[in-house]
Amino acid sequence: MENRVAVVTGSSQGIGLEIAKKLAHQGNRVVINSRSAEKIDQIARELQEENLEVVGVGADIQSAEGAKELIDKALEKWGRVDILVNNAGINRDTLFLRMKEEDWTEVIRTNLDGIFHCTKAAIRQMGKNRWGRVINISSIVGLTGNPGQANYSAAKAGIIGFSKTLAREFGGRNITVNVVAPGYIQTEMTDKLSSQIKEQMMERIALKRFGKCEDVANLVSFLASEQAGYITGQVLIIDGGMAL
Repeated sequence: MENRVAVVTGSSQGIGLEIAKKLAHQGNRVVINSRSAEKIDQIARELQEENLEVVGVGADIQSAEGAKELIDKALEKWGRVDILVNNAGINRDTLFLRMKEEDWTEVIRTNLDGIFHCTKAAIRQMGKNRWGRVINISSIVGLTGNPGQANYSAAKAGIIGFSKTLAREFGGRNITVNVVAPGYIQTEMTDKLSSQIKEQMMERIALKRFGKCEDVANLVSFLASEQAGYITGQVLIIDGGMAL
């Protein structure tokens, strides 16, 4: 995987940051991203001190313009994009009858529209190079649903249909498109849940432990590699057996 160029959206913390670190440690040149240019530049400098080839780009991928800016910066820096990890996501959880229109719209714009914009900006160039990896981070709730997450579940389910369609459209150009669907992963987002909810989650997990960001990063790393070249259009669940 040495010298491939990877773009990881929403990579200032949690799963996204761990994916970016994993890819960089494997010899890839990595563009990390968040809405805050100041924050992502600081993280990039810290990773550069570890002799990793990383640059930070502050861009809001909710819009086509922001996504194009992100991909253009990668092309300006390294001339191509080989791996796109669409990880950026937010949640605005509440029961459906209490859900405001803005709660719905903002989650869909970031979690689903953002993937459309970033992939549209990057995949044509992958096609010209006849090699590419698009890895979209969904969620187990995109398959099972979850009370209080109608907006989040809808966006994550949409990612699956989107990815399967692109896998069919771009397979002939040696571009794979796959989905990673994490279950309960210990992140800043899940740390906010109550102890009661965490206990309920643990009871449902066959492996009796919560997932780590490294678990997801290891799977993404494999899907980005040559070894995964005959895998496309798949949803890989990484949930410790929670949805069995």
